[in-house]
Order: sequence, then structure tokens, then C-alpha cells
Amino acid sequence: MRIVLATGNKGKIEEFKKLLPKHEIVTYKELLGDIEIVEDKDSFKGNAIKKAKTIYDLLNDETAIVISDDSGISVPALNNEPGIYSARYAKENATDKENNNKLISKLNEINLEKTEAYYTACIAIVYKNEVYTVHGWMHGNVINKELGEGGFGYDPMFIPNSYEKTLGELPYEVKKAFSHRTKALNLALKVLDVII
Repeated sequence: MRIVLATGNKGKIEEFKKLLPKHEIVTYKELLGDIEIVEDKDSFKGNAIKKAKTIYDLLNDETAIVISDDSGISVPALNNEPGIYSARYAKENATDKENNNKLISKLNEINLEKTEAYYTACIAIVYKNEVYTVHGWMHGNVINKELGEGGFGYDPMFIPNSYEKTLGELPYEVKKAFSHRTKALNLALKVLDVII
């Protein structure tokens, strides 16, 4: 099955390819070139649908299967920041390091070394002009420093429940077993089984 990913995030693209090894994964950039999709909705679901629908409409191919993901980390002690702004928390086109530094700074402002946090992933699927969405979550704690070189985004700051190490320190295979994206993708695959 050929799936068009409506993302330009290299970390997400690699993760999708690892999580969907039996499918041909292509990015929208390979087919359409550079297109900027403004993520201006107020929820992960709204942004995921906008990205998938925009790419689906531009492809102009009813048989195309377009999948997008909007995901991020929320910290209740910081009014659920960065939330939907996770990828651009420090600024537009921020690096992972810049975003992590801003979150560390925010935690330090209120003297928190460790506090509850959770990742959310919403996956939107557009196929034959119908839209489907699923969600996955991963709960744990965020810390005010980076540990480990693995993963991407906020992974070096996030310790999942029942673990002592950050996602940056844990092997990818461990993260893959229970990550928010894995949970959402497993549900998305069930949707694809039904609709295709």
C-alpha cells in the first residue's frame, strides 16, 4: 500500500517508515515539492486534518491515501504548554535544541526539576475524500535537562511512566512498543483495514 505522508518533519518520516515497514511511504514533498501548510487550528486534531486534507486536495487523486500526524508534548504545570506549539515553541522553524532549551527555561522559572507531562499524537487519514482521525497518548514526566542522544523533539527530556530513563536514553525498540505515535498508528492501521 502506498501512503503519502503530509509532513516534512524528518524525525516523523523516519518513525513512520520504521512503524510501517510493509508499506511504501512517500512524502508530499517528493510528489508536490515545497508547500507550506499553516498550522492555525486550535487542536492536534484540527491541524492533522488540515495537513492531510490540503495534501489530498493538491494531489487530485481520489485513490491517494494521505496520512498526517500532529503531535506534541503538554505539561500541565505550564498550562499544558507547549501543546500544539511543540514544534515551534521557541520560534518558527526552531530546532529541537531551541525548543528543549525553552521548555527547560520555563521549568526552571517555577523551580521544577521534574513534573508530569504527556505526549499526544493525532493521526488523520484522508481517502476517497473521507476524513478519519485517531489519537494516541504517552504519559510520564518531563525533566529540566536533556539526557541521551536518541529520539527527536523532547525525547531527551521525557521519562515515560514505569521507566527511569528518558526516551533519549532508551533504545528505539522500547519507545516503539508504547509511544503515542505507535498507539495512534495501530488504530490508524485498523481504520485502513476497514476502508481499503
